[in-house]
Amino acid sequence: MKKSLHYILPFFLLILISSCGNFYKLEKSTNWEELYEAANSYYEAGEYNKAIILYDKVLPVIRGSERAELADFNYAYSHFRTKRYIEAAGYFNTFYQTYNRSPMAEEAMFMNAYSLYLDSPDYNLDQRSSRDAVNAIQLFINKFPESDSYERAMAMIDDLQKRFEEKAHQECSMYLRLTEGLYPGDFYKACIINFQNFAKNYPDSKHNEELAYKLVEVSAAYGERSVFNKKEERLKEAFAFAEQFKRKYPNSQYLGKVESIVLSATREYNTHLALKKDFEERMAKAKLEEEEKALSPEGEVIKSIPITENN
Repeated sequence: MKKSLHYILPFFLLILISSCGNFYKLEKSTNWEELYEAANSYYEAGEYNKAIILYDKVLPVIRGSERAELADFNYAYSHFRTKRYIEAAGYFNTFYQTYNRSPMAEEAMFMNAYSLYLDSPDYNLDQRSSRDAVNAIQLFINKFPESDSYERAMAMIDDLQKRFEEKAHQECSMYLRLTEGLYPGDFYKACIINFQNFAKNYPDSKHNEELAYKLVEVSAAYGERSVFNKKEERLKEAFAFAEQFKRKYPNSQYLGKVESIVLSATREYNTHLALKKDFEERMAKAKLEEEEKALSPEGEVIKSIPITENN
């Protein structure tokens, strides 16, 4: 066995050196026909990095010729096969724009969208590139509604929409955590806005019941901690959210907690109304006393009496 390896290894090494030598010669070649054929051969053999290098040399020369179409298509796929998805998306898009009547145009448009989809990040990262992917997929669906790739395209959109949903839910949770800080006021308001926007944008989300409960909890806390002249308005808003919750989720596991929050907020509301009434009565009394004082003899202005000389 060792003797066999002794003879076989040098043989493979010789082949490898020969192969590298051939590619090195091709890199230096100016024969575009030879480069074109070699690039296609490397592509068919799955040696995509070498194919890219040779296509880079030959494509500027053959641009506009009949051979350019296949070379451009293979060039885009070579980038896709080496997981350079952003570059691949760009090249597939360029192919479609250049050869929109090609029998490969539909596939190129789909691969543009698919490349962007594969490059899109997990839900906890910035989703701007995912939105680019959704736009590209939607364009493909609109252009080729009868395509064999239609179902795959729809599945990709559904997956990306779930990522947007989880990203939005993560942002809601972040604002909720911030309400536990030293200055929660602005974050209470941000929570309320984010929770409402989430329900509007994702009406079928599994998170809606939980966030509707959190909306009651946060709005009540916001009302209870508000300044005097804002407290009544904000507590009424919390009561409205509670009523919406009970109508929408009459059998919710959070129903008991919502009732408890409403009870606490009602006590706060009644206390506030009593203080408000007392304050208004004292203000009215003070005003009345001020008016009475202004009309009293002590408050009247003493008019000067003219002095007459005796005759």
